[in-house]
Amino acid sequence: MWPIAATAPVSLLSIKGTDVSVVETVTLGAATDQVAHVMFTPDAQRALAVKFAAHKVSVLEIRDGKLSYNKVDLPTGLWPYNVVVAPSGQIALTADNGNAGASDGSVDTVSIVDLEASPPRITDRVVVADGPEGIGISPKGDVAAAAILRGSNASKKAYFYNKNGTVAILKVDGKKVTHVKDIEVGGLPEAVCFTPDGRYLYVGNYLDQDFSILKVEGTNVTDTGKRFKVPGHPASARMSMR
Repeated sequence: MWPIAATAPVSLLSIKGTDVSVVETVTLGAATDQVAHVMFTPDAQRALAVKFAAHKVSVLEIRDGKLSYNKVDLPTGLWPYNVVVAPSGQIALTADNGNAGASDGSVDTVSIVDLEASPPRITDRVVVADGPEGIGISPKGDVAAAAILRGSNASKKAYFYNKNGTVAILKVDGKKVTHVKDIEVGGLPEAVCFTPDGRYLYVGNYLDQDFSILKVEGTNVTDTGKRFKVPGHPASARMSMR
């Protein structure tokens, strides 16, 4: 039997070519807090870590190659799965799943973190549909997207069951975030990523083993109707900026 960790550690890594080493490790709480995702700010002076079961996002400081945790924990909505930081570094967004990774028929939220405030704080929540998971923001910083389960991973007997999920399109204007519309995609959408030029949005449909391709024109996002298959189930995805 594997040993069970008693704490929730996050490590800072040094990458030099193909040489990767651990610089420092800090503890964010108990293992039961379940750190689910970590994201750097654009200036690499901070990192944000969502604690799924604790319903919080922790703010980590990075100075002179050292990682520190001053116990700045901000209350998100319930069950935050992922976090993304705007290219401006002004705000971060957390996808608050609402029901420990599953749909429950009720609306959920995306929380907005003001990173310019001292200390950082949650300043708003945007209501989205049932079960946000993956979240991404365009390299241009004017639009974000959250994958919405919408009952697509529920029993077919559930009153809130839908064959397909959606992606919530969010307009970002500085620190103001607005829910613009929802676009139907495939079954159990989880992965969300924008292309480096910001012209397209890819949404990974876990059950269908494919990606929906959406076109981005400013804050207007539309489904191209095209998809591409992948050999497995896309639970997450990242795209290099190069």
